[in-house]
Amino acid sequence: MFREERLAKPENDYLSAVTMIEDSQIPVRITEDQVLAEDWALVLVALGLSPSVRRAPGGFVLSVPEPEVQRALAGLAAYELENPSKLPAPNDRAESAPWPAGLAVAAMLLVFFIVTVLWNPSVPWFERGSADAERILRGELWRTVTALTLHADVVHALSNAVGAVVFLGAVYGILGAGLGSGVVLLAGAGGNLANAFLQDWPHVSVGASTAIFGAVGLLGSLGMARRCQKESRRGRAWLPVAAALALLAMLGAGGPRVDVLAHLFGFILGGLLGVLFAFIVPDRPGRGAQWTCGCVALAAIVYCWTLALR
Repeated sequence: MFREERLAKPENDYLSAVTMIEDSQIPVRITEDQVLAEDWALVLVALGLSPSVRRAPGGFVLSVPEPEVQRALAGLAAYELENPSKLPAPNDRAESAPWPAGLAVAAMLLVFFIVTVLWNPSVPWFERGSADAERILRGELWRTVTALTLHADVVHALSNAVGAVVFLGAVYGILGAGLGSGVVLLAGAGGNLANAFLQDWPHVSVGASTAIFGAVGLLGSLGMARRCQKESRRGRAWLPVAAALALLAMLGAGGPRVDVLAHLFGFILGGLLGVLFAFIVPDRPGRGAQWTCGCVALAAIVYCWTLALR
């Protein structure tokens, strides 16, 4: 995602003490995290050294003049001992494929629309799988999940497919495709359940948009939590939540057939889950955990449809 180019701003606290990179300077650290590179530079400035930070193909490179190398390494080692890094392992970042995974979810939504509406409409997909509030409260809880896979028309299906690419792709970039799918599915199902409790009967709804707005709420709260964990960004920690609320108002409240409450409940539940996971799972899980979470999410959808069509 986009980051503030803070290293290019002359008003940064430490830039007055940082010299331009020279041939005599020796790299001592490299990171993809710009904030971490700035923290390292501040540590060395506090030790009376003259660090330089420059952008390179591999990330941000921290260098010091050759006579200062030993003091710099010792100072950084002491700093890292007191402040262990919480960055995801490089292998985990490399294994994440957020946009292809978002495209895969979008493709599955469109394929299922073709199957249920165009190819095999004789099966009572909507009768058995829609989020019917009365039937959900009578115990047919599988409808909270199956309704997320149903779409009434091609415009409905295409709009949610686009939302899956954009918003689920962003969630996958933070949590990973497996864990992200599980959390978004939970937010969507929970939103449908809350909607069933508060809607007047009869009320029937379908569509993945409840889960899509769950992803929006998840992104807002994850962004807020991560800013709160970085002291330099706490003053603007509210910005991701404000952006998420603006998206909810712009995309989730228009049109005569839009289920505004379902969108709102998905958004709220996604936000709550985002705060929870920001503290319970500070690092993105590795490949094994991602596959496990993804398979559980897919198995939950298949199981719910098995109950619906039995």
